[in-house]
Amino acid sequence: MPRDSSKLTGVQKAAILFITLGPEASAPILKRLPESEIQKITFEIANMPKIKKEVKEEVLREFVNLNKAKDYILEGGFEYAKNLLSKALGTQKALEIIEKVSEITQQYRPFGIARKADATQILNVIINEHPQTIALILCYLQPEKAAQVLSGLPEDLQVEVAKRIATMNNTSPMFIEEVEEILEKKLSNVIRPDYQQIGGIQTLVEIINHVDRSTEKSILDELDREQPELAEKIRENMFVFEDIVTLDNASIQRVLREVDQKDLALALKGASEEVQNVIFSNMSKRAAQSLKEDLEFMGPVRLVDVEKAQQAIVAIIRRLDEAGEIIISRGGDNAIIL
Repeated sequence: MPRDSSKLTGVQKAAILFITLGPEASAPILKRLPESEIQKITFEIANMPKIKKEVKEEVLREFVNLNKAKDYILEGGFEYAKNLLSKALGTQKALEIIEKVSEITQQYRPFGIARKADATQILNVIINEHPQTIALILCYLQPEKAAQVLSGLPEDLQVEVAKRIATMNNTSPMFIEEVEEILEKKLSNVIRPDYQQIGGIQTLVEIINHVDRSTEKSILDELDREQPELAEKIRENMFVFEDIVTLDNASIQRVLREVDQKDLALALKGASEEVQNVIFSNMSKRAAQSLKEDLEFMGPVRLVDVEKAQQAIVAIIRRLDEAGEIIISRGGDNAIIL
């Protein structure tokens, strides 16, 4: 038996949980499981040696945290769950738990096959579909994967899809079923339908936050021409690397503690003097001098590497913001008064 729960399989953890809960509490739960799962768990229970107290406690703690995460998600969504769990367990642990819950619940969401498929495969399957159909599917994908698909669409189609994501609210089960039937024929798989609120500005922002800068600029520039109010609302919810100058000093220092120094040097290579000065002013003199020397001797670098480093830092900023460890001022109701 492993000394810690990290090396245990899901079935082994379930067996330890049932042993810990005792027969009276376990029996009603066990009989609700599929026959195949019952057989696996009972086999592990029958063949499990003595369990260390600390392992039992770890498994029980994980079970409690997973249930908390599930309840929080049902109550207020994934972001709400992240924020509450981050305060109790720390950002990294919270993200791990949320990911586990996502994996468990993913099979009950529409377009589960698309969430597991490669972005290129999805793009090839949906590129000729109606923009509304593409928008619906992207709303159900992971933001990173949706960003890859969106980037691969023709520019005019990118804007059409982006507009439809931003303005999409409740979607009828009938429409979802119709889209699922299309995917079923093309992917030769049945996807269980669902009904929930999707789309909207925040969904589009999450997707845009993961696309390359040229795609982001293309979408926002076109929206500026066609629907300037919508473009402004999207920008209010976004945070780009140059916006680091809007953070307070304490927040910048908190961010710098998380940033890889190689990423920081690369990111500053393509940054404005204002951004560089803000970063230098929030470092010790020795660290700032070392960073300046790295920049001086770095030489030419590829734009794609600079953008990748900047995106990595922005991801850290957004994560810390979601965890409540720093505050990003976005204006309006979220304005910060000092």
